[in-house]
Amino acid sequence: MSARTTDEAEPGAGDGGAAATAAAARRREQHGWYFYDFACSVYSTSVLTVFLGPYLTAVAKAASDAEGYVHPLGIPVRAGSFFAYSVSASVIVAVLVMPLAGALADRTGRKKPLLAAAAYTGAAATAGMFFLDGDRYLLGGLLLVVANASLAVSMVLYNAFLPQIATPEERDTVSSRGWAFGYTSGALVLVLNLVLYQGHDSFGLSEGAAVRICLASAGVWWGAFAVIPLRRLRDRAVVRAGNAGPAASGWRQLVATLKDMRRYPLTLSFLLAYLIYNDGVQTVISQASVYGSEELELDQSTLIVAVLLVQVLAVAGALGMGRLARRHGAKRTILGSLVAWGVTLAAGYFLPARTPVWFFALAAMIGLVLGGSQALSRSLFSHLVPAGKEAEYFSAYEMSDRGLSWVGPLVFGLTYQLTGSYRDAIISLVAFFALGFVLLARVPVRRAVEAAGNPVPERV
Repeated sequence: MSARTTDEAEPGAGDGGAAATAAAARRREQHGWYFYDFACSVYSTSVLTVFLGPYLTAVAKAASDAEGYVHPLGIPVRAGSFFAYSVSASVIVAVLVMPLAGALADRTGRKKPLLAAAAYTGAAATAGMFFLDGDRYLLGGLLLVVANASLAVSMVLYNAFLPQIATPEERDTVSSRGWAFGYTSGALVLVLNLVLYQGHDSFGLSEGAAVRICLASAGVWWGAFAVIPLRRLRDRAVVRAGNAGPAASGWRQLVATLKDMRRYPLTLSFLLAYLIYNDGVQTVISQASVYGSEELELDQSTLIVAVLLVQVLAVAGALGMGRLARRHGAKRTILGSLVAWGVTLAAGYFLPARTPVWFFALAAMIGLVLGGSQALSRSLFSHLVPAGKEAEYFSAYEMSDRGLSWVGPLVFGLTYQLTGSYRDAIISLVAFFALGFVLLARVPVRRAVEAAGNPVPERV
């Protein structure tokens, strides 16, 4: 049961005035759309990548027994693995919710209210991290699960706007600019975090209090700037086939969506490849600060500067790889980035401890490929989505992006639990990029776009 959206005239339709009006309206929505990346990326950067991993690990260690274990729900867990397991748990929760949100959005056409609910739930949970102190590791795990799952649901709805606000030829550029906005905000807030963290004594704050303020401020930022896309983006009316209403979504719609996707095996092939290599990307994002603090014995200020370097270079990387995609196609550019990811992680295994300069070099390598590989994957997938099923299919995409990215953190956590070595944990992630490269290389992208019923761009 498909749903199709009714929209304004395409550029060039009707007279020149109508085309110009449609283009101006589309640009306004695009500019608003960029600002959701600007709002929520601070969570990914300041919370998930920099502060929460080392801080929650320290809180868990404060609550651990003599052998270094905590016991959530009576299960013995090494304190150093608790953060990684919490990330995996958050992703499992997201898997249960994202398809329902996507199906409901497509059936009702009301993406904006659902986006607002997810965004402000995540922002509130993040702001609540201010109360994470002492040995409250369970509170930290709970807030992480809520915030991470909310972010994943919001990204389903946010990404589903892309095919509606950008023409096929615009999508690589629009998607890359969205990522660039996100990395810009991440860099800006990290500068403020660095000032607060390094000068916490002069502000009359303990180190822990400074970290908790940095965590909570990401939630305030997320909620404040989410207002802009919620004002500028607009819902499209839908015409539903059959008599099924929104109440019929739920798990029945999820099953129907999965069955429908079997009609597009090439789209599924891309999703499988993306699931594998992006699992590696998301694990690097969430676990890099733990690797830096625990294995390389780097202080928090060094980690902040390193992630700030990633943010600055990711802006250039996202825009630069967008230009490469226009010349060589998105698929070839993504494949090149996967090779770079594998080489970077292999180099990271050999980094000497207590040597910030080499960690900065690793951060620079990550920054140059991070934004581009994510932005181009999103825009490439938008060409493979049948019209009228954007939110449903982007829920599957987001399950691959954040939703099913629980295997990497689980592998990382298990490897550390079994070996006690974060170096072994980080090198285990190379397999995700190698396998993803092989699977993506086998996808005939032009045929996949045609099979979805979409126009094929000149280069894809």
